[in-house]
Amino acid sequence: MTIKNQSVPDPLCCSEIEPAVQEDFLGLEGPQADAELAKLAKALGHPARVRILRMLARNPARVCSQIVGELPLAQSTVSEHLRILKDAGLIRSTQDGSRVGYCIDNNMLRRLKALTAII
Repeated sequence: MTIKNQSVPDPLCCSEIEPAVQEDFLGLEGPQADAELAKLAKALGHPARVRILRMLARNPARVCSQIVGELPLAQSTVSEHLRILKDAGLIRSTQDGSRVGYCIDNNMLRRLKALTAII
């Protein structure tokens, strides 16, 4: 049994991003905020995408094949769901050779929460 060196970060883990600042949550009303909320809601509008976000919340840096292994969907379908989530900004990816690791963008989830809090 090999013990993984804890000081070496997993290359598929998404790098840390700056903590959210108050300015990130300005402009929570108006046409632009409405369009942003609609885009995020559309990305969350499929049960498979919600399931993928829940998986990534429990274990970031999953690769597509790991996600496919937990869903009753074809690889191409999972890739399309990942693309939609990424285009909406809800997830990020990091590439290590041919492998791509996915993780949740916590700042965007905080933004989504702020946008929905004023409905």
